[in-house]
Amino acid sequence: RPGVGKTTVMREIARVLADEFQKRVIVDTSNEIGGDGDIPHAAIGGARRMQVPEPSMQHRVMIEAVENHMPEVVIVDEIGTEAEAQACRSIAERGVMLIGTAHGERLANIIKNPVLSDLVGGVETVTLGDEEARARRTQKSILERKAPPTFPFLIEMRERHYWVTHRTERSVDMLLHGKKPLVEVRKRDNEFEVVIERWATYDGDGL
Repeated sequence: RPGVGKTTVMREIARVLADEFQKRVIVDTSNEIGGDGDIPHAAIGGARRMQVPEPSMQHRVMIEAVENHMPEVVIVDEIGTEAEAQACRSIAERGVMLIGTAHGERLANIIKNPVLSDLVGGVETVTLGDEEARARRTQKSILERKAPPTFPFLIEMRERHYWVTHRTERSVDMLLHGKKPLVEVRKRDNEFEVVIERWATYDGDGL
């Protein structure tokens, strides 16, 4: 959701990948991450910036970045349209690392959002035969993931210092089947040390 520090984190990810890991990083943004002046925002380090003249052109600039600039990493802020979701899938299938943000309180919000659900594999209704439905102990019409997710990992930024990490494929499948996935929870304690809790049961809403 707005205000949890997504943009600040994206700038730091861009800087670390470009400066410390020596990756060719392109920040693709409507100037929020990289700034809108002649000189890119200092916080993105050595990452390159591609400015998007207007939001409706973001998906075109994303594809152009991959075709013309040979990036190893593309960072996109606020994926919000179907065209951008399709561009993300196209970039991911070309073997480029993709990091992006989208607005949504929980993973379930992204699954239910018809524009963004493709980022986590999309959802379709499948009709089972009588025997299969009995074997699974479910109704005959069930929801299934349509395709592999564009993003293999998904992080819910609940608060600035409270993140929940999903393995997208596994979490989406379990939520669609009415189960609670196992996730990794990262928080900061009172001393600002990172506390990692692995294999925690997800506390978010189901579908």
